[in-house]
Amino acid sequence: QVQLVESGGGLVQAGGSLRLSCVASGSIFRIISMGWHRQAPGKQRELVADINSGHATNYADSVKGRFAVSRDNAQNTVYLQMDSLKPEDTAVYYCTIRAYTDYSAWDDYWGQGTQVTVSS
Repeated sequence: QVQLVESGGGLVQAGGSLRLSCVASGSIFRIISMGWHRQAPGKQRELVADINSGHATNYADSVKGRFAVSRDNAQNTVYLQMDSLKPEDTAVYYCTIRAYTDYSAWDDYWGQGTQVTVSS
C-alpha cells in the first residue's frame, strides 16, 4: 500500500501565495515522478506540474512563471509553491506519484486532495 498525505491548502486572496506539501509513504521501492493535478468545479482534472527523479519539471501553461514544483527525494516529499494566485486557480489539488512497489511493478497513486480557494 502507498499513502499520500497532502497539506497546505486553504483560502487566500488573489495575488497571494500558498505552499502545498505531500508526503508519500508505504510500500515504495522507487518513485519515478511526483506532481500535482487539480480539478475545478465543472471542469476536467488537469496536470498542474510534475517533477521526475532527476528534478526535470513540467508545467501547465496556465501556471508557468507563477508555480514551482520541487521534491525532496530523501523524504519522499513533493512541494508546490503557488505565487500570484488567481481566482481561476481555485480547485481541489491532488498529489500524484508514479512509483515502483517492487523491481517490475509500477503504478500511479493519488492523494485525497486539498482545497485551494482564491478570492477576488
